[in-house]
Amino acid sequence: MRSVLITGGNGGLGSGIARYFLEKDPACQVWLGVRQRRETAAALVAEYSGRCHAVELEVTSKESWEAAIAAIVATSGRLDVLVNNAGLHRDHLLATMPDEAWSSVISSNLDSVFLGCRAVIRTMMAQRFGRIINIASLSAVLPPVGQTNYAAAKAGVIALTQTLAKEVARSGITVNALLPGYIATEALSHMDEEAAKRAKSGIPMRRFGTPAEVASAVLFLACQDAGYVTGSALKIDGGIF
Repeated sequence: MRSVLITGGNGGLGSGIARYFLEKDPACQVWLGVRQRRETAAALVAEYSGRCHAVELEVTSKESWEAAIAAIVATSGRLDVLVNNAGLHRDHLLATMPDEAWSSVISSNLDSVFLGCRAVIRTMMAQRFGRIINIASLSAVLPPVGQTNYAAAKAGVIALTQTLAKEVARSGITVNALLPGYIATEALSHMDEEAAKRAKSGIPMRRFGTPAEVASAVLFLACQDAGYVTGSALKIDGGIF
């Protein structure tokens, strides 16, 4: 039974990816890396008792990553898939952006991916198998006004992904990035009806994506048959760009 760790498992996208794995791949155990707002993760753990677990994880802490990976390997014996999904955005125009808004977004979106990849890589190399899927964002390649911090962090995730993919390619490990556009999760909850209508008008498919549509790409990149796909940056955006 393969072992999958998903960070940000308490959010709409993270929990959606976790549910997709649990429904589509009966031969997996899913670990949800969570620190706060645990209600969603707890509900999944209860629903899929024995196959879904929560693990304490502060994604910006080296020590927390090391403890979480050690706990997973001690229980499951291995770690096959890492989905770096945790992150946040704090939008401001650069001229008025607080220092903390810059540093917190870079830390939660980019430092977390670096720490997570580094924490799992030795385990995966020893196994001669691993799948790392980093959730970036369409903002990395089509940055909107007010997201200099978030766009820079997510662009860094793509560069990190492509570089690491080359470094571990001979070890049976693939590293890929996904670039979701507008996905119907709590991240869009700030939009009123008119704002959502305007956003959809700029999407060729004229709708927002669903967590399951992102999760299906994650599941493919995590499978055995995707062993020759590495260093990719796949957009999931309804054709925006």
